[in-house]
Amino acid sequence: MIVGTLVFTLLVDMYVWQAIKVLIKDKPTWYRKIITFSFWAVPAILLLTFGANQIFAFFDTYKNIRTYFLGTFVIIYASKLITFLFLIVDDIKRLFIWAWRLIERNFLHQKALAEEEEMEEAIEPQSKKISRSEFIARAGILAGAVPFIMLSRGMITGAYNFQVRRVNLVLPNLPESFDGLKIVQISDIHSGSFTNKDAVYRGINMIKEQKGNIVFFTGDMVNNRTNEVYEWMDMFSEIKAPMGVFSILGNHDYGDYVTDWKSPEEKSKNMQDLVDVHKNLGWNLMRNEHVLLERENKSIGLIGVENWGDKGRFQKFGDITRAKAGMPDVPVKILLSHDPSHFDTIVSKSHTDIDLTLSGHTHGFQFGVELGDFKWSPSQYIYPHWADLYKVDKQMIYVNRGFGFIGYPGRVGIMPEITVITLNKTA
Repeated sequence: MIVGTLVFTLLVDMYVWQAIKVLIKDKPTWYRKIITFSFWAVPAILLLTFGANQIFAFFDTYKNIRTYFLGTFVIIYASKLITFLFLIVDDIKRLFIWAWRLIERNFLHQKALAEEEEMEEAIEPQSKKISRSEFIARAGILAGAVPFIMLSRGMITGAYNFQVRRVNLVLPNLPESFDGLKIVQISDIHSGSFTNKDAVYRGINMIKEQKGNIVFFTGDMVNNRTNEVYEWMDMFSEIKAPMGVFSILGNHDYGDYVTDWKSPEEKSKNMQDLVDVHKNLGWNLMRNEHVLLERENKSIGLIGVENWGDKGRFQKFGDITRAKAGMPDVPVKILLSHDPSHFDTIVSKSHTDIDLTLSGHTHGFQFGVELGDFKWSPSQYIYPHWADLYKVDKQMIYVNRGFGFIGYPGRVGIMPEITVITLNKTA
């Protein structure tokens, strides 16, 4: 994976460098040397970083540096990739034109085409061809500057720009005593990515201000290891609700992305430590089980499952059948399942008695556009249900955009979310 990433990034670097060379070829020598050094310093640092275990150890000690290093890497190569795509599309187009002319020259009217090209060369000065190359190079660099600006701004202003989203849901079978029940949902904390305690605490205060009757956390407390959350526990322990806080695990919580566990026992202990974290926070961690939520002697069912993902190499530990075993007949069932693909693949096909599924996982790709009812994100090409509320026949799923972030330490267009869901018996 790392080798493939390095090879691809170097390929992009080499291609984009051809455009840079066109733009600086007439500049003074000192200017060309500065640009050359600045351009190739980034991939050199990247190679050094991935090749030196000492640097990884340094990053583990200085988490903030690691976070912003990765963010800078994402910004630079996302921008270069846009330039790369811009340039290569133009080159592919010119390749097809050249191939077609070659076919015409060899099989159709060689003499006439040759005479036509001679006339074009006589009329069109050589400088015009050079100016075309410069134009394409400039346009490609300009195209790459757009994501550079957007992602840089998103890293500065988007990471902790928490938004409260309010949703009113009508469940006709809802008992009268649950009419108006206020659920607060948070998801994807990713505590290992946080760098700003004041900003995180501001988000926690926003959660508390919603005064939910019950709070649901839908997975991914950490990025890789349980110790990432320890410094944040005092803050998150302040999240409470009259009917309790209920939580589940996400794909990042199992330690599966760590490649240097010293033994299976160490990994197992990491998992147990995370279970203890939920307990010490006062949160009720649900692992393929159910509980009955009661108000005024009436009940609805809450089902919480472990992670089940249908994309990539995500775990399939979630077992709804096991979680529902022994559940009495209740008028409404709510499912907490981290990955929305679980709903698409299993819930909507085999568990149609579940009225509402609450998920997270996608982060809305931390990048996209939301204008009124219009939403777009690259996430939608992977997950049919990637953010907000969806209805499939009589079932509903709400996908939270996530409280934290991972990889890129910012957000563009898709802001971190605190969801307030109010259950109603009638519209």
